[in-house]
Order: sequence, then C-alpha cells, then structure tokens
Amino acid sequence: MAARSLNKVTLIGNLTRDPEMRYTNSGTPVVTFGMATNKSWKDTEGETKEIAEFHNLVAWNKMAEICQQLLAKGMKVYVEGSLNTRSWEAEDGSTRYKTEIRVEDMILLDSKGKQGAGTDSEEVADEKKSSKKSEEPVEEEAPVEEDQDPLEEDLPF
Repeated sequence: MAARSLNKVTLIGNLTRDPEMRYTNSGTPVVTFGMATNKSWKDTEGETKEIAEFHNLVAWNKMAEICQQLLAKGMKVYVEGSLNTRSWEAEDGSTRYKTEIRVEDMILLDSKGKQGAGTDSEEVADEKKSSKKSEEPVEEEAPVEEDQDPLEEDLPF
C-alpha cells in the first residue's frame, strides 16, 4: 500500500503584479502573477518585526481567464492550490528551477474587482461554481517522463 501525501497551499495576500495572460502552442490559456504574504512578530526586546514572502502563481484554463478578468496589482486575494517546480536548461547550460503555486481556487477579498464593478467574493465563488458545472472536463497535462520538463515545451515563456 502506497503512503498518502498532500500537496496543498493556502495563501491570503496582496498581488504584487497584474496577471499576465499567455497561451500555449495548443491554445490553452495560462496566466502568471505574484503575491506577497506578510508575517509579523515581537522580538525579545518587544519590537515588532515584519517580513514579506513573495510567491509566483500560475493559473490554467478557466481559472486563468477569471484571474485575468478580475485581478490587479495590490488586491487582497485568497488562493488555494499546489506547489509545482519546473526546470529547464538555460542558455549557459545550467539547469534552472522555478517553484510556483498552481491556483485551483481563488476568492477576492477586496470589495471591488479590477474594473471597480463591485464584484465580491461570493459572486466570484458563484461564477466559478456555475462555470465548473457547465464546462466540459478539461484534460490535465499528460504525465511525463522523469527526465522531461512537464511544461517546458508547452509554456509560452
């Protein structure tokens, strides 16, 4: 019997850049954006300290389209997803790695969407639920061999 494992990320933070939409060679929408989360604590002298952590996020298919339409730099957002690390060979021959959070769920925590249309988190959640029901199943990326980069050939960046 195989051991169980879990790859789940939950973040609440502010976007550090606007979502950037691209399309794979096969026409699949993919959007990338950044988020910052903050942690504060009191040191031994009672001084408040704060540190920011920066995260790279990627969303695919319908979630990519929703993120592109609703999100903008500075907005407070809740996201759920999983950690994915991809690698590629750089021009100098070295292997590069990038760890990203693949967004599976997103809720706006600001009262207004990107266009100021008054979109709140409940409306976004309702829109996502209805789009999931009416949307045909989307095939995930096919499993790849261990030595092959799963996204390298299909990513537009």
